[in-house]
Amino acid sequence: MADYDLAIIGGGLNGVSLARDAAGRGLRVILIEQGDLGGAASSATPRLIHGDLSVLERRGLWRVRRALAERRIWLRIAPHLVRPMSFVIPAHSDERPPWLLRAGLYVYDALANRDGLPASTTLDITHHPVGNALKRPFGIAFAYADCVVDDSRLVVLTALDAAERGAAIRTGARCVRADRTDTWRLAVVDRGHRRTITARALANTSGAWTSMVAETVLRLPQPAMAAVQMSQIIVPRLFESDNVYVFQNNDGRLIFASPFERDFTLVGTVTHDFTGDPAIVAMPGADVSYLCEAVNRYFRERVAPTDVVRTVTGVNLVPASARRRDGTTLFHARRRKAPLLTMFGGAITTSRFRAERAVTLMTPFYPMSRPWTSGAALPGGDFAWDRFETEVDLACHRWRLLKEPQARRMVAAYGSRLPDVLGEAKTREELGPSFGPDLTGAEVRYLMSKEWARFPEDILWRRSKLGLTMPAADRDALAAFMAGASQR
Repeated sequence: MADYDLAIIGGGLNGVSLARDAAGRGLRVILIEQGDLGGAASSATPRLIHGDLSVLERRGLWRVRRALAERRIWLRIAPHLVRPMSFVIPAHSDERPPWLLRAGLYVYDALANRDGLPASTTLDITHHPVGNALKRPFGIAFAYADCVVDDSRLVVLTALDAAERGAAIRTGARCVRADRTDTWRLAVVDRGHRRTITARALANTSGAWTSMVAETVLRLPQPAMAAVQMSQIIVPRLFESDNVYVFQNNDGRLIFASPFERDFTLVGTVTHDFTGDPAIVAMPGADVSYLCEAVNRYFRERVAPTDVVRTVTGVNLVPASARRRDGTTLFHARRRKAPLLTMFGGAITTSRFRAERAVTLMTPFYPMSRPWTSGAALPGGDFAWDRFETEVDLACHRWRLLKEPQARRMVAAYGSRLPDVLGEAKTREELGPSFGPDLTGAEVRYLMSKEWARFPEDILWRRSKLGLTMPAADRDALAAFMAGASQR
């Protein structure tokens, strides 16, 4: 008998979504990730849960409707990670005419099937706060509702839910060989120790490494794929209003400028073909300049490449013949050959749905329960999305040591599981050493013991974004603390 029903190579959003869905249906699952969860492209997304107006413009009505249905699900199952916001498109005289934008948003509203978010509207931004940060003359803008998400925490909490339903999550583990008979036999190097794992089915969800894993580990051919790089920039905060600006650039692209971690703005996305090693991907200077020029067409405050605090970039694969498809799932099974699932690409919005469909493909091979993920909250998400501010107020009242911005960050990260992190602490000292103004020893220990954090960058750039503001001395102290904690 095989050790597991399903082994998954790759701990990005596709991989952990598969693990969660399959474990919840009763399968014995193991996920193998050579680095950290969400360590590559899954932490470099545009951070949007939306129907995607650019897809609507290409007449992909079914895709938009499916994505908006998923937006409704995410609001229900992950209200701490997924936040509704007002998106504002200023009408530019050189771009799409206002009537076209208005008509497109009417269709967008209709496809959304009213999920509690407000309908789109027209704003006179000469007398509205959203116009304060913009150049003149922008007389009108169109506002509509969509959502933003913490992409890297979505990956981690999806993995956490999978683990709590029985999945084995192995980070720092690399599959170096997989032999296929009526079962899969995997050779895995797990934190320096070599072990053999057997599984009745295998999923390759290794993102930009999908082709390489297929060729060197599985030793199987793969269909033609193309690598695409997607990049954003982080700059000091450009506006005070709590909304997302959507800018029409002169090449037809839509550029998003989103509030990011209180004091910053995330601007993106620019995409193009990529060649090279995805492990050392870097954002080209031309892409940085492109995004700066795009926002400078609209904002009063100019942005130069020297103002960029950090770049965010990743590589994913798309089918060479169909660049605009929302992810690809390939399933291969034949007599006396264990099933192989290959899954790559796709928007963050529809990741849950893709995993549900992929696991369903295996129902002829396993007895399993029905799809379930659309109705089950992620860890910490068992409250209504419109109660987020109430949860922040309750956290401030229960833990008087938290200031309002700190409580907001903690609720956004842990939701109703915040007591697991803070316990009954009454003072800051009870939480252990401090690393900068926000991070404490108690939170670090929780992330190491419950969320697979092994190194400072796992905490500073994926479980949080505190690396943007943490001084170098505190980073060194954090590294020493984690090294000591891991040896206990």
